Amino acid sequence: MTEACRIIGVLDDGEHSLSGAALESLRQAEVVIGGTRTLSMFKKLFHKDAQTHDLTGCLSRAPEWIEAAQKKDRAVVVLATGDPLCHGIGRYLINRLGREACVIIPNLSMLQLACARLGLAWQDVKICSVHSRDAGEWELGAGTEHGFYPVLQAAREHDLIAVYTSPENTPDRIARMLLSEGMEHDFSVSVAECLLRENERITGELSVADAAAQSFADPNIVVLQRRRISARPVLFGCSDDSFAQRKPDKGLITKLEVRAVSLARMQLRVDSIVWDIGAGSGSVGLEAARLCSQGHVYAIEKNEQDLAIIKQNVQRMAIHNYQIVSGRAPAQLDSWPDPDAVFIGGSGGELETLIKLCMQRLTPGGRLVMNFVTLENLAEATQLLKQINTGWDVTQLQASRSQPILNMQRMRAENPVWIVCAHKINSEKETT
Repeated sequence: MTEACRIIGVLDDGEHSLSGAALESLRQAEVVIGGTRTLSMFKKLFHKDAQTHDLTGCLSRAPEWIEAAQKKDRAVVVLATGDPLCHGIGRYLINRLGREACVIIPNLSMLQLACARLGLAWQDVKICSVHSRDAGEWELGAGTEHGFYPVLQAAREHDLIAVYTSPENTPDRIARMLLSEGMEHDFSVSVAECLLRENERITGELSVADAAAQSFADPNIVVLQRRRISARPVLFGCSDDSFAQRKPDKGLITKLEVRAVSLARMQLRVDSIVWDIGAGSGSVGLEAARLCSQGHVYAIEKNEQDLAIIKQNVQRMAIHNYQIVSGRAPAQLDSWPDPDAVFIGGSGGELETLIKLCMQRLTPGGRLVMNFVTLENLAEATQLLKQINTGWDVTQLQASRSQPILNMQRMRAENPVWIVCAHKINSEKETT
């Protein structure tokens, strides 16, 4: 039987951090794989005939090195930092080689060490990593394509966050992202630099602005602690009055009752990608953004007054997974990722083009929801949906709201709205 590869977690205090079993495995290894610095740190423990492979810049080659050694029945050790299964190489190798081909010998993680230095219990920490390619500086409104996006999502929902960094994706960049997103006073920033090295430094509870202006030695880990309690927002069924609206036009807003049904018909999930076309005041898209906390909403609106109102609502509601652009659809939609759900509140005379485009771009099982107040648009949409042979239905919604009259209440009717829902039929068994 082929001997399993041993993936050993190591720390920067060298062999003092290794258990007896880890030391023995390392001394007997015929092939040792690790980063440049790690190989140099532990080379005195290697067998004199051991072959070494440098992982630096060559991570993708590790599985082939391991498999080649195992075919020759040679004992293989991979040196990894800290706990190989906490944002380390362990999961990657197990996924490539199989669980039976790997034995993990973990060590303390950098997260544990950082929290120990800061005196923080780490069981409640949300762990993120930007230890990857250079993501560049954060730009306001950036989406899921940016490497810092998961950190921003975590900052919306969690009170204690740890972030593994890289030489390019630094603590000051993270702090500048929080600054640009209006979260300057929400968190303090602590940085644990060069843990277990001679130049170890722990910088505790800086303000976001101070952290954004400093430089920190690599390697490091960032810990964000919430400074002020964040209000728990309403996720579904926000009142119409909670949104800024264009006046005196009685407000271009999808009213609460219609919005609730439309959002329900969109079949949103926590990680859904949503398009909001003809966003108006932004009410549907912004409420969708709250529901899809791990997803993202891409919105487009042509009216400059409405764009200003949307931006006001974004700031008022502290939404960070929402991107609004100025324009008339279908322009700019080709640059957006394929949606799981689309809402069309206004078509700008391009209804046929938009329906065809959206049905083509929707992910399997995705939903297109449209609101109409005119018979002509309703007829155009339903005739087209018949032609393209997709599943669809129409709901007419007529809501009435109570209104005081003297010391009594009467019912005042809202305008009727047709809610058209089309879905992209999944090639496999359809699920809802």
